[in-house]
Amino acid sequence: MDRPITTLFMLMSVDGKISTGAADELDVDKDFPQIAGVSEGLHQYYEIEQTTDLWSLNSGRVQAKMGVNSKEMPNKTPVSFVIIDNKHLTEKGIRYFCALSKTFVLITSNPEHPAFHIKEADFHIIYQEELSLKSALIKLKSEYGCERITVQTGGTLNGLFLREKLFDYVDIVVAPILIGGKDTSTLIDGKSLLSQRELCKLGVLKLQECVVLENSYLRLRYEVIHT
Repeated sequence: MDRPITTLFMLMSVDGKISTGAADELDVDKDFPQIAGVSEGLHQYYEIEQTTDLWSLNSGRVQAKMGVNSKEMPNKTPVSFVIIDNKHLTEKGIRYFCALSKTFVLITSNPEHPAFHIKEADFHIIYQEELSLKSALIKLKSEYGCERITVQTGGTLNGLFLREKLFDYVDIVVAPILIGGKDTSTLIDGKSLLSQRELCKLGVLKLQECVVLENSYLRLRYEVIHT
C-alpha cells in the first residue's frame, strides 16, 4: 500500500453525534465530564486513545474548539501530529503543536496561513491548491515514514475519507447518551448519497470486536471492506 493504514477513532453518542451541539463552544471533551451518567465512564475513551497509533490526524477546527490557540506550551510527546487547516489555527496554535509533536505536519490550501512564518525543527507544511487526502497520505508515508495513522477529525472530513475509500479500520467508543439535532456533527457528515449507483462509495464494516465497557459504554472495532 502506498499510503498509511488508517483507523477512524472517535467518541460518539448512541445516535452518532460527535459534538454536543451545532455551536463551536459545545464540545464533548468539555461537556461530557459535566453530565452525570456519562462522566463516570469517560476515562475509558481517553485510556484507549493512549493506545492508538503514534501518528494522529486532526482538523484545525476541532483543535481550535479544544483551545489549542490559547493553551500553555506542552511537553514533547512521542506522537506525530498531522493537522488539516486553512483558517482555524493561529500562530500560537501552530507553535503548540510544534512543542507537542515528535513530527508536526500541517496540510493547508491557504497560502496566507500563519504557519508559513514559522520555522521549527520537525515542522513541515504540505501545501495543496485543492485538498487531496489521498495524495497527502501518500506523501506522509513516502516522505515522513508514516506507516499507520489514527484519524480524529470532524464529520465533514470523515465523510471525505469515507467517499475516497481511505478508511481501513473504524474504532468507536459509544457513550450512553442521546444528543439529537439535525445540525449537530455526526461521525460521518458531508454530502448525502443521491442515487443507488453511489452506494459503491460505501465500505462494508466487518466486526472485529465488541467490548462492553464499564458505565454502559461500548467499544466497537471494525475492518472496512471496500467493494
